[in-house]
Amino acid sequence: MKYLIYTVYTLLTLSKLVYGQVTERPRPTKWDSLVMGGRFIDRFSPMVKGHRQTGLWGAVGVQKRYIDNGIEDKERSYWGGNIVYDSVGQLYNLYVCGWDEKWPKGHHQWPRSTVYHAVSKQMHGPYSIKDTIGAGHNPEVFRLKNGTYVLYVIDKRYTASSLNGPWKQDTFHFDKRDRKIIEGLSNLTFAKRGDGSYLMVCRGGGVWFSNDGLSPFYQVSDRRVYPDVEGEFEDPVVWRDHIQYHLIVNDWLGRIAFYLRSKDGVNWITDPGEAYTNQIALHQDGTKEAWYKFERMKVLQDYHGRAIQANFAVIDVEKDFDKGNDMHSSKNIAIPLNPGLLISMLDKKMPTDKTKEIRVKIMAEPGFNPLEEVDVKSLRFGASDQVNYGGGCSALDAEAHGKDLIVRFDAKGHGITETEFAPKLIGRSKKGKLLYGYTRAPWLVYHESILSARKPILKDNKRLVVEVTNFGEVRSNKAKVSLYRIQHGRKELVASGQIVPLNPFEQVMLDLVPKGLPRLVINDNYSIEIEANNNVKSTFDFRW
Repeated sequence: MKYLIYTVYTLLTLSKLVYGQVTERPRPTKWDSLVMGGRFIDRFSPMVKGHRQTGLWGAVGVQKRYIDNGIEDKERSYWGGNIVYDSVGQLYNLYVCGWDEKWPKGHHQWPRSTVYHAVSKQMHGPYSIKDTIGAGHNPEVFRLKNGTYVLYVIDKRYTASSLNGPWKQDTFHFDKRDRKIIEGLSNLTFAKRGDGSYLMVCRGGGVWFSNDGLSPFYQVSDRRVYPDVEGEFEDPVVWRDHIQYHLIVNDWLGRIAFYLRSKDGVNWITDPGEAYTNQIALHQDGTKEAWYKFERMKVLQDYHGRAIQANFAVIDVEKDFDKGNDMHSSKNIAIPLNPGLLISMLDKKMPTDKTKEIRVKIMAEPGFNPLEEVDVKSLRFGASDQVNYGGGCSALDAEAHGKDLIVRFDAKGHGITETEFAPKLIGRSKKGKLLYGYTRAPWLVYHESILSARKPILKDNKRLVVEVTNFGEVRSNKAKVSLYRIQHGRKELVASGQIVPLNPFEQVMLDLVPKGLPRLVINDNYSIEIEANNNVKSTFDFRW
């Protein structure tokens, strides 16, 4: 009997993992201490009030949904996609994929998805199909510096000079630069940098750069940038605003997503708390749309790059239970995001233990009057890892500066260090609404070179040559390149050399001067380090 009980328990557990596509991930205990605004999930707002209807497809939990939110109909199942606003035509353009609901495979028809161009006069919808672009899955559209639109789908891309096409199909080109491609090149996501070049993050969490978004993407990372926790990660979405880069990645098995931030797109920190779960589709009256899963998050950005809306693919049941011509399906849904405040630090030097006060300006913008709306006493400011838990500086007082508000904080407990690139503010409006915002640290340089080396080549059995490229947005300084052999945790210098300053995306072939006769052993561990201004700027670990 005991063996039988154990067998049944094991089968039920496996069934939940394989068929239910869900496992419960334990949350860190420390997350219980996060304050409102400490998690990305706190930025989701109730959906715009829409139209409800009876006799809909879907499980019981989604029968009271808004049918005019995002895109849905009885003919197709929809999945991922993102939105571009056309200010001339004053239309929101959604590029979304889908498949015919009648196909017997149901949700598993997704490999034969079609990409549709849908439009709406409102960012949340309803969207209606305007035209069909072609085959493809998991689309993401972005605009290049020269005005060309690029529509990524798995394994290819479409390009056009207009949001309305015509679209030309071709493929991306990738150079892994002697690095391992992490979990393949699928579910790619893109962010335009300040100079018009592009950052790309692949499904596995590898970082890539392209000079213009069409030319080859070059891999820079040799390991994933995701949090070092258990998870089956996919569906990354990356974007850049006027302060920093943002990245959200979904653990599809645990139905939990993580939020990361970066100053340069290469080095990332993970903020605590859930980025989103399947509990975020709320109506203003408190009704919840109980979708089984949220996947393929994309964001709509405002003029400053702030995320103002999230679009998700949602399904009402386990994917295996969605069959053709049944009562189950999927749609693309839109959920508003609190974009955060426009703030800046007025003190240009990094605060220390001796700093008495810190001044922060909260800027007015259309629809927001800080002089009338901010509850000054509720504000906390400082290092993100302090403010998220209720720490940081407390507000002393505030004064008007034109339409803006300057808040003076007691500097005690600010927690700001040299590594803090985006100090954070959290508080409340006088009506209880969440207020938050990030500012750049005035003492930091935000546009730096990104020097990256490939695996050295041994020529003529005596010369070591290494290719180094600057993937940053500014010209680099002189730098030292060192090749080390790693044994038992210790570094042995093999060779080194100096590189001259490089322009963005410029590369150089550098002869490394060996320390004695090069001893390059197959399967030994090696590391290339690039050092500038007495700081290690990048490392690349590899084996010959």
